[in-house]
Amino acid sequence: MATPFLSSEEYDERAHELYNEGQYDAALDVLREGLNLYPEAVELHIGAGFARLAREEYAWARQSFDLALVLDALHEEALAGLGETLLKFGQRDEAMRKFRQILELGYDDDLDLILQVGRALFREEMMEEAREFFEVAAREGKDLPEASACLGYVHHRLGNDEAAMTHLRRALKLDDEHSEARIYLANVLYDRGEYEPAMHQLDQTTPEDHWDELGIWRFIELKKSIYKLKDGDGELRPWEARLGELSGDPDDIDEMLADIEQRVLEQEEARDKGQLELFGALLTDLVQQRQYDASEHTILMSDGIEYIGSWERIVKEMREASRHTAGRSLQEYMANEARRGYSLTGVKIPTSDAESFIRGSAHAGLLRIVR
Repeated sequence: MATPFLSSEEYDERAHELYNEGQYDAALDVLREGLNLYPEAVELHIGAGFARLAREEYAWARQSFDLALVLDALHEEALAGLGETLLKFGQRDEAMRKFRQILELGYDDDLDLILQVGRALFREEMMEEAREFFEVAAREGKDLPEASACLGYVHHRLGNDEAAMTHLRRALKLDDEHSEARIYLANVLYDRGEYEPAMHQLDQTTPEDHWDELGIWRFIELKKSIYKLKDGDGELRPWEARLGELSGDPDDIDEMLADIEQRVLEQEEARDKGQLELFGALLTDLVQQRQYDASEHTILMSDGIEYIGSWERIVKEMREASRHTAGRSLQEYMANEARRGYSLTGVKIPTSDAESFIRGSAHAGLLRIVR
């Protein structure tokens, strides 16, 4: 007996499930099949647009959203998707017109959509515009912890830590189990040198609440400092085990970088010009020993800054360009940026090595790999 065709709604639901699992290729295959049967199904065109966005196929994404708007010129999700795509082309004014049209059409109470727009603007470093949409979400959803948390994130990026902490604490008041907001608040407090309040927040989390290494490192450091715990203390073992799960087994690149870092730290005057020359010589020597492929890559940040070099060199330059993380190790920098990226996009960025970190950041929409 022949299998009956699915409805357009069923194709949309099936593709949506695959999309949420990160299976963008499979989702797009389902959407193509559905569009062959239902070429005027607006939701399928919109789904294809977001799948294309996730695959960084921006021209195709724009075509999908344009087709959806031909069929329904006032569809709020198509407007949001087209706005996100326009941001990728640097057409910020036109993107904002699409986003604000959503508000003009009365969709300011569609909190998921408003937060989606805010996050898209946040990823493009448009902090004031992102705050505008997060404030709409917080106003319309007074009891929505995620809206308060997002306002905390954007105020932190705008340099207003007091407002950031106020909104993060409100998010926790609305949802005491909002672990992302709690960990973010703890890191803000830590960066301000308020170690005991940071410890108070981290102490209310479990190892499973953490998906990057930074918060765990800080928890272990503060536990040792404040409570005078020793390495291997039973209270720290679950956290050290979680750290091992997240870090994974070091590969050749990790070992190479660790070897370089250890040898450099053993030298006196580690920050002077001579030490930098020594670091370069050590790098060259170790790369030759391991026959490491040092082929160059190019990435483009959302603010237009371009980095060229090996994956590790690019991450190092990104770290040095950040005023917040310039003094940290590469691993801590990647963990910190992965945490921030997850707060903004909901996409988990791997930190096991530089290449995975950059590719994960590109997948989250935080940068673009040119080659």
